[in-house]
Amino acid sequence: MNTPRHLAITMGDPAGIGPEIIVKACGALAPRIAAGALKLLLIGSGPALERARALVGGEPIPEVTEAGEWPALGFLQAGPEGAPILPGQLSADGGRLAYLAVERGVKLAMQGRVGGIVTAPLNKEALNKAGYHYAGHTEMLAELTGVKGSVMLLAHGNMRVSHVTTHIALEDVPKRATPQRIRLVLDLTHRALLDLGIPKPRIAVAALNPHAGEGGLFGRQDIEVTAPVIAQAVADGMDVVGPVPGDTVFVKLRAGQYDAVVAMYHDQGHIPVKLLGFHVDPATGKWDALSGVNITLGLPVIRTSVDHGTAFDIAGKGIASERSLIEAIEFAEALAARRAARAEDTP
Repeated sequence: MNTPRHLAITMGDPAGIGPEIIVKACGALAPRIAAGALKLLLIGSGPALERARALVGGEPIPEVTEAGEWPALGFLQAGPEGAPILPGQLSADGGRLAYLAVERGVKLAMQGRVGGIVTAPLNKEALNKAGYHYAGHTEMLAELTGVKGSVMLLAHGNMRVSHVTTHIALEDVPKRATPQRIRLVLDLTHRALLDLGIPKPRIAVAALNPHAGEGGLFGRQDIEVTAPVIAQAVADGMDVVGPVPGDTVFVKLRAGQYDAVVAMYHDQGHIPVKLLGFHVDPATGKWDALSGVNITLGLPVIRTSVDHGTAFDIAGKGIASERSLIEAIEFAEALAARRAARAEDTP
């Protein structure tokens, strides 16, 4: 078995909570890093990383270059610094450095220098202000890797939800939920479950319309578009059911009746995962911890991410939870190990 390659951890927007959750995660994972069982290459803004380290504590992290050997934990500057970036303050420089970190991570992954990419959150407004016009990480990664058919999968415990559509208007969902797109999402979800160690994946497809259209009374998309795709997937040997009404399919997923659900649109899939993944303190009414991972399927590289945003309102206070980032690292490790094992088995 090959020794693990580094995972690239991109900082996201330096003005957000990315720097501090990265430092906290490195501290929590320090024993594994010291033992050589986990290798991390942090990519982002050096001043933001040092500010976070001063805030939450931790050992100095050596700066490296792309050339040569890297220590088990190293930092790579994403690009030139501009004006000082302050916690919680949106800026074009924050968006620029967030983009450059991802760009360098993708380059290293495509070269085989790192085993996967784990992304901290970026701010879409800052990204676009810097001139990078993407709806988010998923779309950016697809363009950087030359892929047109990527898929977002959210995971929290046994709640695994992939998406037919994501960042589009609700009125456009039926036009994008084509038979070809639904089948692609099914195929990539099935492969991802295998890579996560589930030998016989069971997948449910959520209905687009209430009650799966109620025999056509509430729309015919589920009957005329989705159902035939599911039938063909079953004929091809996959364990797929649906369309299952959206108001019950996630309860069944949580109960373990399925290994994943294919959601038709962004909020349909995000709400159940985030409802369970965000912990709210009943005394204050504020969320104080969160869990969940965003995995991009269909890329030539492994990419996982935290399942939350930049949280500008608490950035620089040292109170952000690193839990989601640690889970994203663990998912990337598992996927990278499975991919490496497959490569070793290939003649």
